[in-house]
Amino acid sequence: MSKNTGKNFGEETLLERFSLIFGIKIRHEASHLSFFMKWLLISIILGTISGLAGAAFHVSAGWSEEFFQSHQWMIAFLPFSGLLTVAIYRGLKVYHDEGTNSILRSARGEDESAIKVAPLIFTATCLTQITGGSAGREGAALQIGGSIASFLGRKAGMSKYEKQMMIMCGMSATFCALFGTPVASAIFSMEVAGVGTVYYAGLVPSMIASVIATLISNSLGARGMEFSVAGKVAHSPDMFIKVLILAAFLAFLSILYCSLIHTSMRFFQKEFENPYMRILFGAFLLILITLLIGSFDYNCAGTSMIEQALSGNAAWNAFLIKLLLTMVTIGAGFKGGEIIPTMFIGATFGCVIGPILGIDPVFAAEVGLIGLFCGAVNCPLTSILLSVELFGSNNFIFFGLTAAVSYMLSGYYSLYSGQKFMNSKLIPVPFERHAH
Repeated sequence: MSKNTGKNFGEETLLERFSLIFGIKIRHEASHLSFFMKWLLISIILGTISGLAGAAFHVSAGWSEEFFQSHQWMIAFLPFSGLLTVAIYRGLKVYHDEGTNSILRSARGEDESAIKVAPLIFTATCLTQITGGSAGREGAALQIGGSIASFLGRKAGMSKYEKQMMIMCGMSATFCALFGTPVASAIFSMEVAGVGTVYYAGLVPSMIASVIATLISNSLGARGMEFSVAGKVAHSPDMFIKVLILAAFLAFLSILYCSLIHTSMRFFQKEFENPYMRILFGAFLLILITLLIGSFDYNCAGTSMIEQALSGNAAWNAFLIKLLLTMVTIGAGFKGGEIIPTMFIGATFGCVIGPILGIDPVFAAEVGLIGLFCGAVNCPLTSILLSVELFGSNNFIFFGLTAAVSYMLSGYYSLYSGQKFMNSKLIPVPFERHAH
């Protein structure tokens, strides 16, 4: 005979169930809060360290470019800076440097990055800038931040996935210290390693690290890029069609650009097995091309030429000259980045082609900068956010269209051969494919 407890059937079970659910929610929220506090502290520390390194690099590389532009005879020392670059890398037993590709693999947990990469790429990039090599700084910034973060993660005994988040934090902070675009920098570090899969777990750490880096770089006078902004463009059907056509051109240009960069690297490596001879030949070739052009405006990062294009002025062949010089610089083995040259090529191309399509040259240069960047690095979310942080939100819808079209039509080409596509660009099907 069953014992009567005086309770309705199922009442105790229901109360216990509510208690269980409530308890689970408390534990759930407590674990999230604990995780948040842990990564808040980590990202503040790492953002400070990487932000300081990024700000120092920003100031040093910027000074190097300014020194070259006021002392253009420094191009005569380009062969010596090339030989010195090879010597310091080999002196520290770095014989096969893969640059940013190694950092991207580290962000996916497939590789480790040595701490010695940071001072090496810092020094080598400044050598390239001060003697007139055509390269940027952002690829170097990613390597600096990523290698510092990877080192600290190993020393702290972190797991593989924690180190991935650390690397994303470091990349965000140093990238932001150069560009001054904290939101785009945070998303870029999460989006660039595995295209089609955004590691949202790194959003809070990367965002906080970017904000810290921005505060540090601004306080040290190392401000990001600031450009003139085009006025609001009318949302007319014909303008949407014109921007779509320009975005398609930019996608095809990104394919050409990435292909030529990689072809140049393979050519120099095949023809000159000795790295000293390779970079020496490249240095003399760069000097010859510069003298034939009769202008030093295309050497170094070329930020001043980007500003001119975004003011509506660019020579018809500016993007071709910059592409040629960047091919030789990167192919020969000089160190630096490819993103600022990408922005240079995109902005000048847009400024020239835009008026032919009936687009204001200033606005077309902005579209060109964003479109070629997106096609070359396959980061549409970053590109859209970058457009807002650089040019404001007046023409946001056109930049969104540009990024979408350029991303799809650029195929599986990339500036970074270490980049991996995790999803198809055409249909929602997951797969893994390395970039061309």
